[in-house]
Amino acid sequence: MSAAIPVNDDTSPIRLSEIEQARELLRGVTSCTPIETSTSLSAMAGVPVLLKCENLQRAGSFKLRGAFTRLSALSEAERNRGVIAASAGNHAQGVAVAARELGIDCVVFMPTGAALPKVTATRGYGAEVRLAGEDLAESIELAQDEAAASGRVFIPPFDHVDIVTGQATLGLEVLEQVPEVATIIVPTGGGGLLAGVAAAVHLSGSCARVVGVQAEGAAAFPASLAQGAPVRLTRMATIADGIAVPVPSALTLGIVREHVAEIRTVTEEQIGEAMLFLSERAKLVVEPAGAVGVAALLDGAQGLKGPVVVVLSGGNVDTLLLDRVLLHGLAAAGRFMEMIVRLPDRPGSLVKFLTALARTECNVVSVEHDRTSSGLAATDVQIGVKVETKGREHKVEIISELKRLGYDVGFPAVEKA
Repeated sequence: MSAAIPVNDDTSPIRLSEIEQARELLRGVTSCTPIETSTSLSAMAGVPVLLKCENLQRAGSFKLRGAFTRLSALSEAERNRGVIAASAGNHAQGVAVAARELGIDCVVFMPTGAALPKVTATRGYGAEVRLAGEDLAESIELAQDEAAASGRVFIPPFDHVDIVTGQATLGLEVLEQVPEVATIIVPTGGGGLLAGVAAAVHLSGSCARVVGVQAEGAAAFPASLAQGAPVRLTRMATIADGIAVPVPSALTLGIVREHVAEIRTVTEEQIGEAMLFLSERAKLVVEPAGAVGVAALLDGAQGLKGPVVVVLSGGNVDTLLLDRVLLHGLAAAGRFMEMIVRLPDRPGSLVKFLTALARTECNVVSVEHDRTSSGLAATDVQIGVKVETKGREHKVEIISELKRLGYDVGFPAVEKA
């Protein structure tokens, strides 16, 4: 789904000269990440598609651009007081690296449930990590309270002109690497990256359309744009924790309204499929938040002119989460299926069923044999089986063949035939 937004030439709080200065400032600190052509995505979309691999950026995401730009602008007195930030991962690592480079003492608040690899990485970059708050919103409140009490400078994840200006340098890189770009797709949470890229592109004189993509379960921009002011979500639910932001700032919302053509949203299933696609076809590890642009393309390239550049905004993903998400992606793509079948509880029934299953040429991953579930007759047994398939058509063929043989095939609550 999408929400159209008119683009006009009103004055932006971000200046091209300041973006160019930030670009010079970041030389030697950040890398100009590569652009990779995706023949598979291009074939699916019907237009040339390229991937801006910011998942290969130092510290694993675009966040270092804005963090270093902001910290570099601090006065000597502010640097001496130290900085403080709150993040579930990427912003934490960006601020930690920037603080280390500039010799600034850094404290980062992270939610108690933050992924261990992200916590370890942030500490490894030299920051003091304090695990506090049940979610990111609570961690931010605690960090701001600590900033007020200690005098440390709070570094927001997106709500500052310096942050947006730093993120905007990515837009300049895209224009240099793909001068003929017609569409740029950007993952979107609080809007710092989206606002920066869009401002850089249009202030440079490019006519490229910039499209933001949010997770459906954490999409604050559509309602905020409709209201003309930041609207806070009452709840969020998404695997894309890097863009799970309940409300944009007035700063980012204003820039997005002026410079962004469209906001699209994607489902959890589409995000999983996108991560699977990037892993298998592009050989890239991308976190859920970083994959939403590809998810939007997989959903359809309607109205998008090529060449299309899709920003892969980060690659910081917990290995355990990656395993779960890729499995979810396999299921969404029809390549993994869980079934529940009831059989007569007598010798040979299971062998007969598995033999029939083998003839469909699927690969059995696991089998669970249950005699005690509620609702089972004393003469029946319930079989839970997980199989790998060759895709959606093969999945349908397996189910049809089993039903033709008289098996009553059911599915867990999360599985759809």
